[in-house]
Formats: sequence, C-alpha cells, structure tokens
Amino acid sequence: QEKLDMSTYPVESIRNFSIIAHVDHGKSTLADRLLEITGTISKTDRNKQVLDKLQVERERGITVKAQSASLFYNHEGINYLLNLIDTPGHVDFSYEVSRSLSACQGVILVVDANEGIQAQTVANFYLAFEAQLSIIPVINKIDLKNADPERVEKQIEKLFDIPTDECIRISAKQGTNVEKVLQKVIEKIPPPQCNTADPLKALVFDSTFDHYRGVIANIALFGGEIAKGQKIVSAHTKKRYEVNEVGILTPNEQPTHKLYAGQVGYLIAGMKEVTEAQIGDTLFLYKQPVEPLPGFKSAKPMVFAGMYPIDQTEYNNLKSALERLTLNDSSVTVHRDSSLALGAGWRLGFLGLLHMEVFNQRLEQEYNMSVILTAPTVPYKAVLSSAKLIKEYGKDQITIINPAQFPDKLSVSEYLEPTVLGTIVTPHEYIGKIITLCQDRRAVQKDMLYIDENRVMLKYLFPLNEIVVDFYDALKSLSSGYASFDYEDAGYQSADLIKMDILLNGNPVEELATVIHNDKAYAAGKLLCERLKETIPRQLFEIAIQAAIGKKIIARETLKPYRKNVVAKCYGGDITRRMKLLRRQAEGKRLMRKIGNVEVPRDAFIRLLKRETDK
Repeated sequence: QEKLDMSTYPVESIRNFSIIAHVDHGKSTLADRLLEITGTISKTDRNKQVLDKLQVERERGITVKAQSASLFYNHEGINYLLNLIDTPGHVDFSYEVSRSLSACQGVILVVDANEGIQAQTVANFYLAFEAQLSIIPVINKIDLKNADPERVEKQIEKLFDIPTDECIRISAKQGTNVEKVLQKVIEKIPPPQCNTADPLKALVFDSTFDHYRGVIANIALFGGEIAKGQKIVSAHTKKRYEVNEVGILTPNEQPTHKLYAGQVGYLIAGMKEVTEAQIGDTLFLYKQPVEPLPGFKSAKPMVFAGMYPIDQTEYNNLKSALERLTLNDSSVTVHRDSSLALGAGWRLGFLGLLHMEVFNQRLEQEYNMSVILTAPTVPYKAVLSSAKLIKEYGKDQITIINPAQFPDKLSVSEYLEPTVLGTIVTPHEYIGKIITLCQDRRAVQKDMLYIDENRVMLKYLFPLNEIVVDFYDALKSLSSGYASFDYEDAGYQSADLIKMDILLNGNPVEELATVIHNDKAYAAGKLLCERLKETIPRQLFEIAIQAAIGKKIIARETLKPYRKNVVAKCYGGDITRRMKLLRRQAEGKRLMRKIGNVEVPRDAFIRLLKRETDK
C-alpha cells in the first residue's frame, strides 16, 4: 500500500467540518454522497451509511460512534483536503458530538425538509454555536412529496438567526445539489489557525482498540508535524511512546509519511490500554513540552444498572468481554458489585437508556454474552450531618449508586437528586397532553416558545429518575411520534427521598429495596407488592408481602397457602368436630410460618428486576 505525501496540502487548503443533525435527518447518507463525489469510495448502489461500521448501527439504522474520513476535492484548480466527521444524533451520544466539534472549524447543520427543526437540532446547533464554529444550514430530503423547504427555512431564520438565502436545499439520497455543499464548505469554513513550524501539538479526540496493534488514537494536529519513529509524550499520563504509524482515514486507514498541522488522522504508538489514550489529551514531542489544549468534561453517567452473568461460571468470560468492550466505549463506568440473589456482578454507569441497550446488544453480538440487566437507577447524593459518618467517608457529601447503601434519615441533613433541563419540540395540537405528562413527572416549566405557527418548543426542569425509564415512550405515544425530546445535565437539587424496603413475612429483602420520592412511594409500593405476589410461588404457609418505609407499612399483599381439605372425611355429625379439625390445621400453619423462611427463586428476581414493561 503506497504511503501518501500529505505535505502537498498546506494549512490554507484544509477544511475540517462535522455533520450534525437530529436523529434520522440524513447525516450518514449525506456523508456517503460526499465520499462518492470526491471519489473516496466508488459509486455503487450498495453505499448505504458507509461510515456506520458496527453491527448495532447497521441493524438499528442509527449512528453510535462518530467516524471521520478525509476527502480530496479539486475546486477552481486547487486541491483541497476536507476532513469530515459524521456524528450521532441521539441525545445519549451528544458527548460524541461535542468531542468531534473540537477537531473542527465548521459544521453542516442538516434539517429534514419534512420534519423541520427538532429537539436535537436545537441542542446540536447550540453546541456548535458555543464553540464559535461557522455553520452551513442544509435542508435535506426535498425529494419527499410532503417536503416543505420554505417552512423550514423560516424556522431556521427565526430560531437560529441565519438568513434564508444561506440555506442549501439538497436531496442526499438522490444526490441533488450535494456538489454545492462542498463548494460552500470551502468558501464559508475557515482553514485551521495553526502553523507547521510550531512544535507538535495534537489533540486526541477519539480512540478505538485493535487487538493486534493496541490503541488507535484519532488526532487533530494544532501545530507542528508528526512522523513514524518520533518520540512523543502524553500531557495527561506523562508517558513516553514511539510513533509506529500515522495516517489518514479515507474511511479505511491509509498510512502516510507524515501528518502536518491542521490535518486530522490516526496514530498508533504502542499504547496498550485505552486509558492511556485519554480523550481530550494533548500529545507533544519528547523534550518539547507545550501548553496542553483545554480537554473535555468527562462524560457523566446518568443511568446506572446492575449487570450479572446468567450463570456464575460465566463470570470470568463476562469480565474479559466487559473489559474489551469498555476499551472501545470509554463513557461507560464500571464498579464491582455483588448481590445475594444474583451473585457477583458489576454496576455500570451509562449516558442514557439507548446507550445501555446498545451496550447490551454489542455484548451479545460481538462477544456472545447474555446477561441480566437490572432496572436502571440514577445516582443520588446525601449531605451528611452526623460527625461519625462524615469521619467514616472523609467527606460530608456522598453519592449513592446502590439503594442498599442509602443512609438513614437521622444522619442526613438533606438528600439531593439529579435534574436535567429537557427541551421538547412538538406540533401545537399535542401541547395540552404533553404539559399534563410533564406535571405528572414532577417537572417545572421554564420556557415556552412558538417556533412557527404550528410548532412549539417547551423547556422543563425534570428530575432525572422520572424520565429515565419510560418518559420518551410516553411522549412519543401521546404525540403520535411527532414530538422530539432532548436533555442536558442541570446539576442536583434537594428532594424528599426515602428508601422503600420490601418485607416477606417481616424479613427485608435487600435486592428489592428502592430509593424513591415520597409522593410516588405508595403507588410504587403497591405495584411492586402485586407483582411479587404473581412471581413468588405459593408455599404451605401464608406469606405477607409488604412495602415499608422505615417502620411504617404502606402496602400489603397476602399470598395464600396451599392447604389440604381436612374436613373431607366429615360426613354429617356435629359442627364442633369440623371446627376442631380446621383449628388444628390453622395451628399447624401458624407454627410452620414461624419456622418456614421464604426463598425468593432466582427467576422471580430476574422477572422483577428486568424492566417493568407492563406498566
């Protein structure tokens, strides 16, 4: 494979840009067309989402990981090098988007001519706007019969202050006008501000793991040049490496002699663990230290779930599968955890529910591991007031991931729960239903804005635990699928939280304890007791299933015992004889209940802890 010479592309003829949009507005399809026009991939009918390489992405038709590609394009006699980054659209992966933007000087904002502006469009626009990138608005899917590009242009003008004549109308599927997008990229997006004469300064904005070559880091050069054999140092870990290979991604890796300032490419330097290629890290030449670039805020897990092997003998296999998969997905946090019912396992932190599903699916597909995932929970905080506990933890504020570690009310001055600022974009006819839904979820309205005569943007402050399981589904079904939802972290606020225990014949079952808001405790307790009644097998003695807060019982279900028909042999005779037999049976059952202990079978736990689908 011939190595390319990258020195023919000076900084002035380089353009780095990303494609950002809401889910399903045609980002990856537009990327395919751009790759075809520049001759990076050959034109065939099979080019569908070329940059989505994972099996999960192909099956679900979504982008999970940002992918970059370098394109060569000749415009007015000059050869340009365009570095394109295709980003995901779901709210769970907005972390990927903000990272990709750090390596760019401009973005293409794609809006669907049919759907118009949606929640992620707004969120992604502000990410790009805050990073002070130049924005090229593109209206896609004009070939659809319901497309209304004029309406969308007005929306863009009203919300983003971009004049309507700047919008380019295209159809990425049919390739209409796509050439125009490339010309606009060259005219509107500035070249990177850097110089090859400066010392080397490279930003690691993504990394993947290859079993044979170690870590492959995606880098953007902000100064200097890098070549095979050079000694480089990481600003974060202070470790020293020797560069084995550099190159560009023309979706596939293409080695080059050198990479120069302003270019985006990949680097392999014998890093053994992905933690060494810290995302947001700065690389520089040995003995030529530079001021490190501002990194990224690390991704904050929003949802926690327990993960356990279905069979404990699979523990070690699952452990190695998890280690290998977290190498490629650095935003998952892993803590060891064990439970009496399910054995040893882990507590994993995810960015959102879709992220959790995708992670689980990748475990199944890429490593053949099937696991038990418990119902998702969110991290709470407690401000401690007892001196003894503060001394024990070494700080006055603790984070509670597992309900079993929830501290007692007496030793806590206040509990805090995580909140998010949600943006909902919806057609105005559904607004009443949606406001009611938000109020049911303890949300506080912050803002309401009409985008045009039939679209409304609502802003609400939500407690995270209210939206984590099924808010999105409820919103979609209320609005016939038209409303879109996006959220961002909004810190913690104090809340009236309690720990609800489940008792079986007076003995608490640790795995079923949950942390819940006081207002919702009764309903949740009742639901849980009813479901337990269905899943626990009947015994020969009565079982009382109770939900309790502290000493107070808030809900109860009774599981009736099996009993033999002791009066079958009585025929006529006196009633006292009958009563005597029944009394003796009741006495025996009472004795049995004292000494009998209730074993909750493992599959009952699994059925309960799996998602509550039948709400």
